[in-house]
Amino acid sequence: MPVTLTSLADLDALEFDEVIDVRSPSEFAEDHVPGAMNLPVLDDAERARVGTIYVQESRFLARRVGAALVARNAARHLEGYLADKGAQYRPLVYCWRGGQRSGSFATILGQIGWQVETLASGYRSYRHLVQKALYQAPWPMPLLVLDGNTGTAKTALLGHLAVLGVQVIDLEGLANHRGSLFGARPGGQPSQKAFESALAGVMGRLDAGRVAVVEAESSKVGDRVIPPGLWAAMGAAPRIEIVAPLAVRAAYLARAYADMIADEAGFSAGLQALGPYHSREVISDWQTLRRDGAYEALAADLMARHYDARYAKSRARHTGAVAARVQAGDLSEAALPALARRLADEIGRVERARGLSAPACGARKPPEDI
Repeated sequence: MPVTLTSLADLDALEFDEVIDVRSPSEFAEDHVPGAMNLPVLDDAERARVGTIYVQESRFLARRVGAALVARNAARHLEGYLADKGAQYRPLVYCWRGGQRSGSFATILGQIGWQVETLASGYRSYRHLVQKALYQAPWPMPLLVLDGNTGTAKTALLGHLAVLGVQVIDLEGLANHRGSLFGARPGGQPSQKAFESALAGVMGRLDAGRVAVVEAESSKVGDRVIPPGLWAAMGAAPRIEIVAPLAVRAAYLARAYADMIADEAGFSAGLQALGPYHSREVISDWQTLRRDGAYEALAADLMARHYDARYAKSRARHTGAVAARVQAGDLSEAALPALARRLADEIGRVERARGLSAPACGARKPPEDI
């Protein structure tokens, strides 16, 4: 009998040696079941060829051609990746909707003697569960937003907080983007579906009875959209704000974004996107600072003229109370662990009072300065 998934938690309970995705490489690249291995029985060109035959000629011919291709590719996998699998090998195989591709491959593996199963409704069943978790069910745990103007090392501090045992959701890490016009990272961003799969996976591993810390973001991280349930929960969550002088933030940004600033083409593209908000003279000034290697001065001017004002406007749209403000006079690499410990203390305080995470407007307490 095909394996049926009723929740994302079922994936962790599956007792298979391996999950095999037999879809084409492009289908797999867009998104796949976490941890799955891609052994395509039809590559992208072959899948297109079979589909064209199905539409333009006949279903019978398409199936005959497809069967030959599947057999040929299955043989290649058996002689390659699967060659060293023992007699007790037990894989779970899936395709797009649990149809002919996975069924054909599973039949071949089963004839060898392996304990192979298929996934009922294929990838679509998994994708349905991701959509249900992120778009239909309420966000399952209390959140705390790590806030602060540009350059307050929020993303780096999330990593230090995780080391201290704090539950974190690193949206920028999941989206492979630093969350600004200058935020592109090598490798580009995952697809929206892959971003959601990664997010759902993180969500499922967190303890719903504890606070999870997430960095303040806009509704998109690069081109990846934060699901509305999480976005609404972030907007209403209490916030811990990191406060640091402009010079300290500029020094941090000059280090953290050195690769992007040094990339003339990438940096210029980011500046052009700021064109609707600033004069040509201002854009030219920023280009000059970059060419002169004045990275800290450039970062300071970008924040003073652009980012700080936009952060203030964005922050005003959120309803979550500021639970604490943490003063940071040093954002060097050496100083971040101690700052993270101070933040962890405040997070613990908020976690103990998480029943007050969404007070009525008139019941909010003034933020505490630390």
